[in-house]
Amino acid sequence: MDSHGDSASVRGVNNDRKDRLFGAAGVGLLLVASGVAVYTGAWKLLGIGWVAFGSMAGAAALAARGGNRQPATLVWGSGLASGAMITSAALFLLPDAIGHHPAFGGLGIAFGIVGGFSAHAIGHRVSHADMGIDTTVVQLTAHAAAAGAIIGIVYGNMPELGPLLGVAIVSHKGPAGYAAADRLSRNGRSWLPILVPAAGVGVVAILTSVVALPASPALRGLVFGFATGVFLHVAMDFLPRCELGSEIHDALGVDDDAHALLDRLRLHAVASTVLGAVAVVLAWSLVQ
Repeated sequence: MDSHGDSASVRGVNNDRKDRLFGAAGVGLLLVASGVAVYTGAWKLLGIGWVAFGSMAGAAALAARGGNRQPATLVWGSGLASGAMITSAALFLLPDAIGHHPAFGGLGIAFGIVGGFSAHAIGHRVSHADMGIDTTVVQLTAHAAAAGAIIGIVYGNMPELGPLLGVAIVSHKGPAGYAAADRLSRNGRSWLPILVPAAGVGVVAILTSVVALPASPALRGLVFGFATGVFLHVAMDFLPRCELGSEIHDALGVDDDAHALLDRLRLHAVASTVLGAVAVVLAWSLVQ
């Protein structure tokens, strides 16, 4: 009897069971939060939460099923998302942060960008440690919780905002879910745990929307500036970088010289980013 084969089979069954439980927990939490949103009348946050869930879960399922895993798919998804987010920050978040308090708003933006980078760098270092659970899901969940907190606080204190900003904030969830599920599939794991970070945006946003900021312009400028800075960091982090050693290069699956392929993908990167920015400007102009 092959004991190593038996133990590997048992681990596979246990992992599959845990993956299903994680996925079910994510859906269950979002359903509970949706009930809270309906009760409190947080309809915009309810819609944004389900858009985030649908985009990440749908992209993850597509990648796990072995759909179109062409690198251009990842480039276009990331480019559209980052272009939309950067433009949304310029249209919606930056003016408000500076409007509350020019100095503290700008300081908050700086803190947000530096803090976002620091969290990303430390999270990448922690991902190399053996935590007993899949670190991809842990990182995505932490990121989703941060995004949800930003959305919840912003909409909780500025209820006049339309849903366009929230949709732009979660627009990167599709590319993130696609890349994460592809990575899990290559490691022989199920994509179902991604349902937890997919639900995390809506859950945390709805819960934090009840947080009321003090009327102090300096403090509000600092908080909104920090949210803007974190948002900008995420947006810039999703800019499709077609370089050797990048995630897009890894998706090529080419061992020899990939310069020619990456050069072609750079044109896709520019086109997708510009199109994402233009789409937000057009949508914004229509709702004015």
